[in-house]
Amino acid sequence: MSKLVKNILEYTVIFEVAEEGGYIARVPILDDFATQSDTFEETVANVKDAIQGVIGVMKEEGLDIPFEKYETIFSKITVDYPFALS
Repeated sequence: MSKLVKNILEYTVIFEVAEEGGYIARVPILDDFATQSDTFEETVANVKDAIQGVIGVMKEEGLDIPFEKYETIFSKITVDYPFALS
């Protein structure tokens, strides 16, 4: 959930493994903005920097800063598959 608390914003970021290696980070509320890096740690750092940059430009241009209206939770769920996969 994005919220402003002591000048801290929180945004949902979706991390995916890139086909060519590394990771892609997408920020859906920022028009699905994306960045990519070789390692997960670099991707986290890059997406934080990128979000700050996008928000900074929006502020300079007098645009409204987007806030998520609700919290989105992404989780992987493991389920038993009763049939053999072939």
